[in-house]
Formats: sequence, C-alpha cells, structure tokens
Amino acid sequence: MPSLQIGPRAFLRLCQVTLAVTLANIVSGAAVRLSDSGLGCPDWPTCSQSHLTPALRFHPLIEFGNRMVVVVLVVACGATVVASLLRSPRRRDLVWLSAGLVGGVLGEAVIGAFVVYTKLNPYVVATHFLVGMALLAVVVVLTLRAGHGPGRGRVAVSPGCLRAGRALVAMVVVVLAAGSATTGTGPHAGGKGAKRIPFSLEDMARIHAEIVITTVLVLLVLLWLLWRTDAPAAVQNAGRMLLAVMLVQGAIGYTQFFTHLPALLVGVHVFGAAVVWSTVLWFHHRLSTHLPETVPGTGSVGTGSEPSANSVPQLAPSATSGSRP
Repeated sequence: MPSLQIGPRAFLRLCQVTLAVTLANIVSGAAVRLSDSGLGCPDWPTCSQSHLTPALRFHPLIEFGNRMVVVVLVVACGATVVASLLRSPRRRDLVWLSAGLVGGVLGEAVIGAFVVYTKLNPYVVATHFLVGMALLAVVVVLTLRAGHGPGRGRVAVSPGCLRAGRALVAMVVVVLAAGSATTGTGPHAGGKGAKRIPFSLEDMARIHAEIVITTVLVLLVLLWLLWRTDAPAAVQNAGRMLLAVMLVQGAIGYTQFFTHLPALLVGVHVFGAAVVWSTVLWFHHRLSTHLPETVPGTGSVGTGSEPSANSVPQLAPSATSGSRP
C-alpha cells in the first residue's frame, strides 16, 4: 500500500486556509474586546465552572465564539504540521515553520487563559495581541515559502535597499507594539471595571502616530533607493502597494481617534494592522527572486508570471524573472 503523500500545491492551499483562520482569530479577538465580552466566559477552557458552553446571552456567545475560532485554528495548524511531514518533496524549512505554528497557537491559548484569570489585565491583553501577530508572521512566511522552490532566493536589490527593507520590518514591529499599548490606555477594555495602562490616551496616540510617520518615511526612502538603483519593476510596484496600504491604515487611525474611537472603526483598524503586517512581510519577501517549485506532470506551484503593477498581492507569489542589472 503506497504511503500517503501531499503535493506542493495542496500544501500551499492548506497554508492559505491556515492564514485565513489566523486572520479570523485576530478579528474575532478584537470583537471580544470591543464588545466588552472579555469576561463573558469567566472560566477557561470551559465557559464557566459548571458549563462547557455559554449561556444564550450576547457577551458569553461572543467570547465563546472566539474560543471556537481558536479551536479551528489549532486544527488548521495541526493539519499543516502533519501535511509538512507528508509533503512530497519534504522540505526542512516548511517543516520547521509549520512546527512554529504549534508553538504560536499554544502560546495564544495559554495567554488567553491568563487574560481571563487576570480579569483583562491590559498588559496581558497587549501580549496576547502581539503573540497573535507573531503567529500571523509565521503563517505568512510559511505561505510565501510554500509558493516557490526551496532556498532563500537570490537578492534582487542593492545591499542598501535590503538593509532598509529589514529596518522597515523592524519599524512595523515597533508600530504594532505602540499600537497595542495605545489600545491599553483607551476606552475599549474588554469588560467593565478592567484596569487600563496608566498613561494618557492622547499622549500614547501621539507617540504611536509619530512612530507610524517615521515608518512611512523609511518606506519612502526605500522607494527612492529602489528607483535610484533601478530595482526590478515588480519590487518597486510591491513597495508602492505597501505604501498605499499604510496610508489607508493611517487614515483609518486618524479617523477613529477624531471620532472618539467607535468600536466598529477600531475593529477595522485592528484588521488593517494585520493587513499592514502581512503586506510588509510580503514586500520584504519580494526583495529576493525565487525559482518556482516544479512537480513532474503538474508543472510549477506558482503561476510562473510576473505580477502586474495593479495586481493584488498574493501570499504565494510566483518567481520573478527580473533582476537588478
């Protein structure tokens, strides 16, 4: 009886599903906080000491709904790990990244329990969000790598552009940390009576905005460097797309602040943060070119074409044919 094997294309699709569930986990977690449902289920992993499932009331249902998303995420991450071991050909980088999903989702679950038991301590809530973003980073990188052949690829930009690209990723990490701290000072605590970080919301929002502006300036310098060094058109287009995403996110951020933080708009901003983080990782990945992974009888995993200037970024990009002269 032949052993069970999973092809590269099927593994890529599974990674994309895991990515979608990870995004759903971030959005549903924000919904819990923004609807004041953080203590809708006062116990963990059961909803209460005497009931596994929640009472048919708004706050318990929202909180327990997020927990069900986490269950789906655990299943998706576990399936991805198994699939990485069954993948043919097996690749060590994909196995290790898939294993990282398990650590991330377990960390999310454990910190989620501490969120409940510490009665929505803002520092624990912020840590929970940042761990979720770290998990998202692993899923995004895994999905990107599953879309091409093995190896890191060949750097397609100048050393200065590559350094600026790494600095940009680091700056976005700082932006996410500052954003979570700003949220910890705001009105959306996740439940009545929850403690807040003892700083002024206006001051934290100003600091967060200044870091965001600095990050955009870093991106503008990088775009100028890419243009000056005649970097591949696909890389420059990806940078412009990232700039557009960041500007939209910034506009949402300013709008939510001056409209006194309506819950729905804050939720859109949280989703936007996940999109910005995913896009900057995708852009950094595009600074190198990668060969498609060919499978006998089925062709390559990717599309085998260069993305156009107006195409939406795919988290499984094909190999680029351009290179810096």
